[in-house]
Amino acid sequence: MPEERPVIGVTMGDPAGIGSEVIVGAYPRIVDQADVVVIGDASVMEEATSRFDPGLTVQAVSAIDEADGSEDVLPVLDVDNVEDVEFGSLSEDNGAASLAYVERAIELATAGEIDAITTAPINKQATRMAGSEHAGHTGMLADHTDTEDYSMMLVEDDLRVTHVSTHVPLREACDLVTEDAVASTIEVTEEALRDLGIAEPSIAVAGLNPHASDGGLLGTEEAESIEPAVERVAETGVDVTGPHSPDTVYVQAAGGDYDCVVSMYHDQGHIPIKMLGFTGGDSDGEVSGVNVTIGLPIVRTSVDHGTAFDIAGDGVASPQSMVDAVSVAVDMA
Repeated sequence: MPEERPVIGVTMGDPAGIGSEVIVGAYPRIVDQADVVVIGDASVMEEATSRFDPGLTVQAVSAIDEADGSEDVLPVLDVDNVEDVEFGSLSEDNGAASLAYVERAIELATAGEIDAITTAPINKQATRMAGSEHAGHTGMLADHTDTEDYSMMLVEDDLRVTHVSTHVPLREACDLVTEDAVASTIEVTEEALRDLGIAEPSIAVAGLNPHASDGGLLGTEEAESIEPAVERVAETGVDVTGPHSPDTVYVQAAGGDYDCVVSMYHDQGHIPIKMLGFTGGDSDGEVSGVNVTIGLPIVRTSVDHGTAFDIAGDGVASPQSMVDAVSVAVDMA
């Protein structure tokens, strides 16, 4: 493969989900950006190409340097760990298979054999059944790369958000809003924005409470944890302000006032992103949006949707988020 093009390893995700079909749908739109190698099961990918793009041939390989993809050839690093997949089915075996693809991708990225990882969706119930202690990709990637300070960044058009916490109960998420956690998230956010090519990032920090506590009338977390974190990081030269009222700051960021919003918990950041990406945006009604794990020693992006078992195998899943995720991986790589 040409050396000047980045090599992107795309993990197949849960074999029973929409991962294989969105990869097939996205491939003609991403093959000109990078050398793409799917890390998954060749038989599942062959089933997907036969259903959704019969003109595309799967090339099963056992090593990255064997891949020789083109517009008509899709290389698959064949982990060969799937039998008799039933689309839309929840199973321990599929959960274990999807974990194996991510582990292999991390090994390849850490060794420098691929320049970035883009992940198709896994199913958290299936991976739990398979014995994983992680709620999703993010914790698994951090654990396997010995990373302590990391965060999830979501990207949709001009709106970017990161999170102090993600997949935890809301009551626990409130307890995780500490000065150190907020400061760390601001710092990894600033570094990631520079990796995305933003020379002088501007960051807004959302409050936890309505109206960012309204001067202490609606809570104390802003004064006790968020304000000190913002001041601490700002003193190092980072352009960061807040806490801002959560009900307006995302609109301001989407309008160009800020390059990113640091969110205090999962839904606070996810809802505005999905309001833009899941209702069309600039993608003619297709689901879009990108999930980036920031703070890692390797590049990882992901689609911003789940396994969609209810439509898996029907050929109606939008590939737009996969196209976007690979594009961001190419930029960062």
